[in-house]
Amino acid sequence: MAANVYASATEGGQGPWTSGSVTVDCPDVGSRLTSVPDAAGEEVDRELALLDQQTAAAYRQLQESAQAVRDDSGFADNAVMNPLKEKRAATIERIGIAIDRVGDRPEGLADLAACTLRTADDKAGEEAGGNGGDGQDQGNGQQGGDGQQQDNGGQQGGQGGGGNGGQAGNGPVAADFADITSVQPSGQAVAPGTGPSRGTFATSCGVNANGVFNSDNVIVAPGVTNGAHHFHDYVGNQANDAFASDDDLANAETTCVDQGDRSSYFWPVLRLQNGAQEKDAQSPGGGVEGNAGEIVTPKEVTMTFVGNPRSTVTAMPRLLRIITGDAKAFVNGTANANASWSCTGFEDRQLKDKYPVCPNGSDVVRTFRFQSCWDGNNIDSANHRTHVAFAAADGSCPAGFQAVPQLVQRIVYDVDAPSLQDGGRTTPLFAVDSFPSSCTSRSPTTATSSTSSTRT
Repeated sequence: MAANVYASATEGGQGPWTSGSVTVDCPDVGSRLTSVPDAAGEEVDRELALLDQQTAAAYRQLQESAQAVRDDSGFADNAVMNPLKEKRAATIERIGIAIDRVGDRPEGLADLAACTLRTADDKAGEEAGGNGGDGQDQGNGQQGGDGQQQDNGGQQGGQGGGGNGGQAGNGPVAADFADITSVQPSGQAVAPGTGPSRGTFATSCGVNANGVFNSDNVIVAPGVTNGAHHFHDYVGNQANDAFASDDDLANAETTCVDQGDRSSYFWPVLRLQNGAQEKDAQSPGGGVEGNAGEIVTPKEVTMTFVGNPRSTVTAMPRLLRIITGDAKAFVNGTANANASWSCTGFEDRQLKDKYPVCPNGSDVVRTFRFQSCWDGNNIDSANHRTHVAFAAADGSCPAGFQAVPQLVQRIVYDVDAPSLQDGGRTTPLFAVDSFPSSCTSRSPTTATSSTSSTRT
């Protein structure tokens, strides 16, 4: 993971802090925990959430101490980085002990405690710019499964500076946007609606017109308030927060047209970088994490379940949880990246690492595609990933996995094309909320979407 701090290039000081953007790059412990005994799962989840909280706190401390960092070259290490390493080491040790009580302790965990400061020009930052993680999560993903939750992950952009200074000065900047008409169309390897499983169906659950928000993630950080560190829109199930049980979700009200669909679909909010003060301006997940600006209600949201061109599909089991994409793709790489940006009328052109600039009359589109292969046994896994997998381009699943319907989530936003020539002063830039430690600034390269469902 990485936490960003923005400092204007016009300010004084020595070292990387004068270059405009610095990240705190921490090894991702969760990705190393591919097998955690069930008896240790709850404790491990709690400690993993604490690691995220520690990184977010370090991020805030660096934000608040930017002048001290510039004045004293040793301040960041002495006041932030070394204490962060000590806290992480203690937390990681507790994870090891919890697993060791009931199974085999993973090797090499102690090596993951130390974090490093990197400038935006470091190679780590360059590699992260790729087709950033979607960070989606799909819970017990059944077609219309009761209690399903989906979180379409936050994205971050650019290197801060210019125009409005982005979210709390963290970006994005004009370089994080691309004219969709300049993007080359890309063909699909397999046409939808063909092959052994031809069917598709869509569910309609509204656009969160009621303004249901929180910064929890009941899949990745159950029982932890502000586990996502960015605000989510919610449609469908109305009971989803960090403390929601399967029974809570199964018995909750839903905004879906099909009242039997208790799924809760959630995704990081999109904000205009216009300086507006939302109700979360001073709250964790919002302004405290650097996520600021006017929240935009989607114009349209569609969840479509798609068949498989190679085989018949198996119904998703009750309580299946899936996360797709990666809210920390800046440092985790692009293996889980599965989100894209486009514009209505131009959806054969997809952007992975830029926000789109759409022509007049065209709306911004964010698309998430979930994993469509399931191991046939587990409704979740230690890192919330290894029990499901993406199909190959021809629709085939890895050995030991079976095809399930693929959830494709499409979110449309009616936002004006930003004025890039003046950095968004005339018409504001826009950006998606993100984990504070996932990028040097609010860039389109990271995102998260989640869904967890129950079915009665």
